[in-house]
Amino acid sequence: MNPSNPLIDNQYHEASSPVALVVKYTLQPIILVGVVAIWLTQPDHPLLFPGVVIAVQLILGLLERRLPARPGWLIRGREMALNLFLVFILSSAGAAVGVAYAQLLAAPLDGLRQSLHLDIWPHHWPLLVQMLMVFLSSEFIWYWLHRAEHRWQPVWRFSGHGAHHSFKRLGALNFGLNHPFELFLLVLPAALIELTFGVGVAVAGATVLGVVQASIAHANLDLNSKWIGLLFTTNGYHIRHHSSVLEQSNTNYGCSAIIWDRIFGTFGDSRTADAGIGPTEPTLWEKFLMPIREPRDSRIAPRA
Repeated sequence: MNPSNPLIDNQYHEASSPVALVVKYTLQPIILVGVVAIWLTQPDHPLLFPGVVIAVQLILGLLERRLPARPGWLIRGREMALNLFLVFILSSAGAAVGVAYAQLLAAPLDGLRQSLHLDIWPHHWPLLVQMLMVFLSSEFIWYWLHRAEHRWQPVWRFSGHGAHHSFKRLGALNFGLNHPFELFLLVLPAALIELTFGVGVAVAGATVLGVVQASIAHANLDLNSKWIGLLFTTNGYHIRHHSSVLEQSNTNYGCSAIIWDRIFGTFGDSRTADAGIGPTEPTLWEKFLMPIREPRDSRIAPRA
């Protein structure tokens, strides 16, 4: 199916078989608990992050093939290969941005911490508690950055955030399909928390949790939102944010933690009829140029 074709089948299939119902009610909590448990065994292992992310993507990808919530959103062949390649390149670039932030900001933020007496991080607290603190605080920063992208046109254009929203069909891989410019904003919250407070290894756990959550939030599966959706973003909530309807798109800015939307009044809960920035999906080149030129049929970009 041509990705620019506006006639994409968005029909939603609710879970009905025993296997699908088990997936619906248990998949997200099981993955989150499992990922955190694995991280706690070796919190500073350099291969844990890529290993966990790849494993989660494989699980979600296989389930999307067998139990898609929207069969019309399935992606195969050359388009899947291209998305995999782009996620690999962009993830590698994101890691490089993190290294650059550490090199550029470590010294000045360390000086700021000393001068303002910000050596207050509770390193003696359980590592799990520290990780959740980093996760929620970095998500708090990202909530406001993400909200600014959708409310202020200069931020929308500078970050290229429209490229992430331009996909008409969503799946777990979309967690990493962002414009290269946006990597500087995506990496910034965790970097600021780490470098300002000298957090340490808990940042790694929060990063793993955040990426896994973002993967689930984009998954083309019928998942439950009732209890886990009080704190964590579910795919139903986040796919609503990817709606081509402006009023729906301007909700649910928390990609991993929905709690800030609940607190600050931007939470919304309804089934999404159509994803994307408008009736058609831009080409890859048009997505890359979005900081310079917005597609004419874009409906969700903030006005000047």
